[in-house]
Amino acid sequence: YCLRLTAFFAGEGEHFIRICDKPDGHHLVQFSVYSLAKDMAGRYPWRGDLHLHTNRSDGAQTPANVCANYRSYGYDFTVISDHERYYPSLEAKAYWKDLTDLNIVQGEEVHLPHNDVHYVNFGGSYSINALVSPRPNTEKAGDDLAWRSLDGNAPDTMTHEEFTAMIKERAQKVDREKESERLSFAVLEWIYEHMQKNGGLGIFPHPYWLCQLMQLPEEYTEFIYRNKPFHAFEVLGGENYYTHNGFQTALYYEMREKGIDHPVVGSTDSHNSSAENNRNSLICSTIVFAKENTREGLVSAIKDKYSVAVDTISTEYRLVGDFRWIRYGAFLMENYFPIHDEVCRAEGHILRRHFAGDKQATAILAAMKGQMPALQKKYFDL
Repeated sequence: YCLRLTAFFAGEGEHFIRICDKPDGHHLVQFSVYSLAKDMAGRYPWRGDLHLHTNRSDGAQTPANVCANYRSYGYDFTVISDHERYYPSLEAKAYWKDLTDLNIVQGEEVHLPHNDVHYVNFGGSYSINALVSPRPNTEKAGDDLAWRSLDGNAPDTMTHEEFTAMIKERAQKVDREKESERLSFAVLEWIYEHMQKNGGLGIFPHPYWLCQLMQLPEEYTEFIYRNKPFHAFEVLGGENYYTHNGFQTALYYEMREKGIDHPVVGSTDSHNSSAENNRNSLICSTIVFAKENTREGLVSAIKDKYSVAVDTISTEYRLVGDFRWIRYGAFLMENYFPIHDEVCRAEGHILRRHFAGDKQATAILAAMKGQMPALQKKYFDL
């Protein structure tokens, strides 16, 4: 049997539909629908990660294995953002090409001279790390454009000495008392300029990460946040202690109160994609409301603030971002993603079989392609 009904829902929010045995009787079943404003036309919810690592830098598994694992955990998209290396993301994209609907986005975590502030290049068409030589990205194939860009196009590299001279000149215009901060911010601005050129999403990650190698002064953190040499703020991700994500959340909302409202993302910053061996492998994620699950679609949606960060440190998840997306995201977490994740879990299992050398897995993957669009067509009228 199929029950069809037509209704007009005023406003944006969750609505309960109850089926009763008689007009004044108890309801036999209840289910929910969610109405959205017109700007959400064509925007589907995609969940994924914008910051994680593999064994090409300091992670535990290969790029291909990491992607298979995160598909099984319910991800629609993921990135490989190894420290100082762009080529591992290209390896992952090449390995899984045409085998899965998982969107594997190219990227890297950027570390350049004179700057201790970390930076994530999500989806940029070329490597930022590789613009300064020597850098670890060259270990794959030297300065070959095929391993430092998506399409064979990238700016010329410069030497460490040339980069230092350029940054020192730019730093003279930075309004900070400490020379280290002037140099650091000049590097951040330079990275951001390239992120605007390469079509990616520049992310300011984990300012409250407790590490002996990285402690940002509070005033400098706020200076970076106010002057925004990035596209999105990693409000959640990396660690499960309160002084990490809790402080970042507090900073986000306090700055919003002051009129500074940046797009937000949540990421695992995972260094081990095995949920059995690493609690932080599933610690945070992002729901992006985009019209398509492509690099361009995701970047555009996040820049336009169609995203919400998801904290899954405990079973009692929480969402951080605009209240509009918190409400819709909670509805999706309760009603849609459990169904969605079953599909991803099944495909992820076959991806791992393929990675392990199972020859039958390739044919099974071909049959499984297109499941997510079919699921969306069933549950969304956008």
